[in-house]
Amino acid sequence: MSALESIRHEWRPLLALAWPLVLAEIGWMAMGIIDTIMVGRLPDSAVAIGAVSLGGILFSTCSIFGGCLLLGLDTVVSQAYGARRMADCHRALWNALYLCAALTPALMIVTAAMASGLPRIGVNPRVLPQATAYVRILNWGTLPLMLYFAFRRYLQGIGLVQPVMFAVVSANAINLCGNWALIYGHLGFRALGTDGSAWATGAARVYMAIVLISCALYYDRARRSGLFHVPLAPDWPRLGRLLKLGIPVATQVLLEIGVFASATALIARLDAASLAGHQIALNMASLTFMVPLGISSAAAVRVGHLIGQRDPAAAGRAGWSALACGVAFMSLAAMAFLAIPVRIARIYTADPAVIRMSVTLLAIAAVFQMFDGCQVVVAGALRGTGNTRTPMWCNLLFYWFVGLPLGMWLCFRAGWGAAGLWTGLCCGLILIGSVLLAVWRQTVAGLRRSAATMSRRVAASP
Repeated sequence: MSALESIRHEWRPLLALAWPLVLAEIGWMAMGIIDTIMVGRLPDSAVAIGAVSLGGILFSTCSIFGGCLLLGLDTVVSQAYGARRMADCHRALWNALYLCAALTPALMIVTAAMASGLPRIGVNPRVLPQATAYVRILNWGTLPLMLYFAFRRYLQGIGLVQPVMFAVVSANAINLCGNWALIYGHLGFRALGTDGSAWATGAARVYMAIVLISCALYYDRARRSGLFHVPLAPDWPRLGRLLKLGIPVATQVLLEIGVFASATALIARLDAASLAGHQIALNMASLTFMVPLGISSAAAVRVGHLIGQRDPAAAGRAGWSALACGVAFMSLAAMAFLAIPVRIARIYTADPAVIRMSVTLLAIAAVFQMFDGCQVVVAGALRGTGNTRTPMWCNLLFYWFVGLPLGMWLCFRAGWGAAGLWTGLCCGLILIGSVLLAVWRQTVAGLRRSAATMSRRVAASP
């Protein structure tokens, strides 16, 4: 079997995992897009969009960091499930839940502190009150969001990806109806403006957590898998392994979200049209990113399963298959950003100044699409092997020591404005994607050597 044929052989099991997770990621991102579109029809759309953008990304910086501490479940649960050690899967889940209980208060305190600190960073005074209120309301949904993260990683690690898709996609209907009712005052509710959008999003997250918890309990009862028959006390070595795997991933994601949060805060020092255009372009770049992100999660699970089954050569092929799918999609996304940027911007607003800024930033986003797809899929495949540190170091070095300083110089010194910040971050992302691709090539070579060694041992055994 040729290398290309062996990669094609992996597409079917990979895509079976990937497409529900892709829809789940798109559904997750759609919540933010729905919020932005709905508040964009308020009288002062630039201020409303800017407030939702700033408040949403500040909340995400903390809550997603906490959720990503649970990404060690991708490695632990998928490898245990591949090796048919279901009790280990259950024990990993219970310890993840203890981690959620400990993290939630800390995350809420940090989020509240960040909201209180917004006046000190020079945020546009028209945007500030709405952004502060928005993030404080979202903060009440931290616990259900953490529970959603834990049960999602557990379920997809054991191959149950359809419930994850259903929970997120159906939650969008709740979010849309809640936005309509609470922002504009329908169905007997008082019109709350951007605050109403935050309450609707919180309700949708409670719903997602309930759906996934119910699914895990139903699966355990139907399969008699023994979820409540394992030791329920905290297992400190297991907690330590989850954190050892999760801290680098969470740090990586924090660095990535944080750099765009910093960019948002810096652009908030410019005019409202720049901030709104930044939010529209960031929404679209984040939306396209959801597809390779879903493929990345599938790659982590598939690679983990195959390593658990002691088939490292197939694990390497699964990673290459995922990478091909992710880069192909992001190439199409880049073409769309270049072909129809005005139509995209008009979905959000009719403000000519905001549309012009959006078109400029979407052109920059088109340049980094393939590299963005490459880096996130490779990070997922590496996570399946247990390597979570390399993506973290790449994000730290190339975003924070190359991309952001260059972007700040272009924005404020060279006078490029928001386009300057985006150009700097684009350069950092190109470097991250290129380096991680080289790392994955080395990892696959190591997996092949491992497979060859295993074959020789089997042949030599009596």
